Amino acid sequence: MADGTKIEWTDATWNPITGCAIVSPGCTNCYAMKLAGTRLRNHPSRRGLTKDTKAGPVWTGEIRFNRNWLDQPLRWTKPRMIFVCAHGDLFAEGVDEVWIDFVFAVMALAPQHTFQVLTKRPERMREYMLGMLSRRQFIAGYGALVWGGDRPDLVYETVDEAIAKPLPNVWFGVSVEDQKRADERIPILLDTPAAVRWISAEPLLGPVDLMSIKDAHRPPAQLNSLSAYYSCGPSTFDAPGRLHWVVAGGESGRSARPLHPEWARSLRDQCSAAGVPFLFKQWGEWVPQVGAVDGWTIPDDPEISRTDHRDWEDDHWGEPYRPMWCDDIDDDTVSRVGKKYAGRLLDGVEHNGFPEVRR
Repeated sequence: MADGTKIEWTDATWNPITGCAIVSPGCTNCYAMKLAGTRLRNHPSRRGLTKDTKAGPVWTGEIRFNRNWLDQPLRWTKPRMIFVCAHGDLFAEGVDEVWIDFVFAVMALAPQHTFQVLTKRPERMREYMLGMLSRRQFIAGYGALVWGGDRPDLVYETVDEAIAKPLPNVWFGVSVEDQKRADERIPILLDTPAAVRWISAEPLLGPVDLMSIKDAHRPPAQLNSLSAYYSCGPSTFDAPGRLHWVVAGGESGRSARPLHPEWARSLRDQCSAAGVPFLFKQWGEWVPQVGAVDGWTIPDDPEISRTDHRDWEDDHWGEPYRPMWCDDIDDDTVSRVGKKYAGRLLDGVEHNGFPEVRR
């Protein structure tokens, strides 16, 4: 939990729930998992949530509810964008549904904030949101009991009315590190009641073509239409299946995998064509093919390493991208310069798009 963060797309992190489990390739180098097994391994909120392996700390699947942090957003009066469960997943398998209810009670009582929820378990998120109306009384009752003070009826009515439809200050997102995960998770997100829907393509481990995603709930003529998934401007509750924001970025850390420039450019261009806000978070540790990123130069740093692209082509870049690397032998490299030097300029431009939302 931190009021202030280096994450480019949020202002603060809130961790009422910590702990998780590995479910897909994007989890392999999870920063929260590594942190929970190293610097924070003895902290009460992290102790025992990871196990040591040859590859480093790995989530055990145990989940912890940090009740003492639950009301933190209620004590922040200045509006913030808040990343919910930055060191876990609100909809992970081990999260008690009652804990999720508690989190929603807080979010309903803090309309000044924007809560950014990101999950790799969209099925459970959809199930929870579709069942929200049946849980209204419990959530409102909990809010009134804990924070009602001398006006419990008012607090009850406030929460009950707020969650009668998707909270306008809660953005639901899914992580999509490659096409397989995009195909699996995005249609479920589009079928989830939400004021704002977004995707985080970080770490981006392969190309993602949003136009190819199929949604069984759409008319056949719209299945391959990018505009069928996107809309510009404010979201509405009665317009199903809209994405409002795309975040993309590379991986950082000791075992980071490189991000191919064309993967990031493709998402940028898809968003531009559809009028959807796009935020490029970072290159991460690696900049592929020196000179491929306009305006980017290598600093005079002895720790920079270069790796022949052929070491990567079979297990990382994939067939469609191999021909792009062969213009000059000096360009057949990926350069590890670290997150600081790699920066976040994509073809010389810093992309900081955010959805515009009317409350």
